[in-house]
Amino acid sequence: MTAVRIADGDRLEDAFSVRQTVFVEEQGVDEDIEYDEYEDEAVHFVAYEDDTHSEKPIGAARLREPEGGVGKVERVAVLESHRESGVGRALMDALEAKAASAGLETLKLHAQTRAAGFYRGLGYERYGEAFEEAGIPHVAMKKSFE
Repeated sequence: MTAVRIADGDRLEDAFSVRQTVFVEEQGVDEDIEYDEYEDEAVHFVAYEDDTHSEKPIGAARLREPEGGVGKVERVAVLESHRESGVGRALMDALEAKAASAGLETLKLHAQTRAAGFYRGLGYERYGEAFEEAGIPHVAMKKSFE
């Protein structure tokens, strides 16, 4: 079972290590794009294997509130060895619970096109045309909490 925690202190480094592996090493995103000016204002999440002997970080995500009442889901990453095992859903459940408790009405995200079906399954709807971000095809998606 996956354990998701707010990432601060040492846990923030765990979240960054997952992002480094997935985005920079696996997908070739430039580090200067991956780590940006929003790191300090975002709420970061990190997922761990539920293993009492070792807390290995296996997933990460962050949440920002760039517009009143609208949150932005960003940097959702799961290590390749743990994809399709519920880690992404656990991260999104924790992130959405935090967003709801903060009173956010809507969440938006830029999904890599290959991950759009995952977000659609969580109730996100696509809007607008496909676009490229960090050299990777994306689509804009949103979900309202009403």
